[in-house]
Amino acid sequence: MPELPEVETVRKGLEKLVVGKTINEVTILWSRIIESPESDIFAQQLIGQTIEKMERRGKFLIFKLTNYDMISHLRMEGKYETHEPEDERTKHTHVIFTFTDGTELRYLDVRKFGRMVLVPKNQGENYKGILALGPEPVPDQFKLSEFRLKLKKHHKAIKPLLLDQRLVTGLGNIYVDEALWEAKIHPEQPADTLKPKEVEALYYAIIDVLGRAVEAGGTTIRSYLNALGEAGTFQISLNVYGQTEKPCPRCTTPIKKIKVAQRGTHFCPTCQTLKVRN
Repeated sequence: MPELPEVETVRKGLEKLVVGKTINEVTILWSRIIESPESDIFAQQLIGQTIEKMERRGKFLIFKLTNYDMISHLRMEGKYETHEPEDERTKHTHVIFTFTDGTELRYLDVRKFGRMVLVPKNQGENYKGILALGPEPVPDQFKLSEFRLKLKKHHKAIKPLLLDQRLVTGLGNIYVDEALWEAKIHPEQPADTLKPKEVEALYYAIIDVLGRAVEAGGTTIRSYLNALGEAGTFQISLNVYGQTEKPCPRCTTPIKKIKVAQRGTHFCPTCQTLKVRN
């Protein structure tokens, strides 16, 4: 949390709130948030920069500035809020971007896991974390034929394989559980044992689940709000995630929760059986 749908919703919110604004000052209250350059240089280089566009790659936000790309990864609980200068600062506020119009964009992060990096203009796509990402989960970039070939190379359980972002980017714990349920695949099924029809079902489930979640503004679990201060609504559409012991919407079997690769994992033991294959 947040996953691709939530980050895309944040991007859309920031597009409405800060595109066109020019940075007058940067206040860094927790320097470890800044990956590079050093925090004082980071702050100095941003002065006078105008936010021209907001982009997203996987779970990374990319602020397209006059002379730089600022890459931001929210990790577990990072979020952006817009404020007036007189608004009280909470203890979890770590970076403040003050604009020439006096308004502020604040980065808050309870766990302090989020990171920001400044790179030359239009070089965001070459950042090491972004270079390692698989395709975006949309049909013109995420190809079924390539997905099938890559799965055949791995005997690893399908859930952790989908979580590592190299087959397809943007899937986190919530949406992997939902896509596997939709495709009727057990989260521990070895990837190379999936039959062609199962791979196809999973491919379309990934696109469908993430697409619907983006439209719903993401999933609100605990404290997540988007940049506009709004909660997502996809949680009302969840079939298995967080539904432990509730009836499966497809067969009414109680949903079970197990650990897969140290991640809490929800599935239907009737619809998603672990198949032994030669």
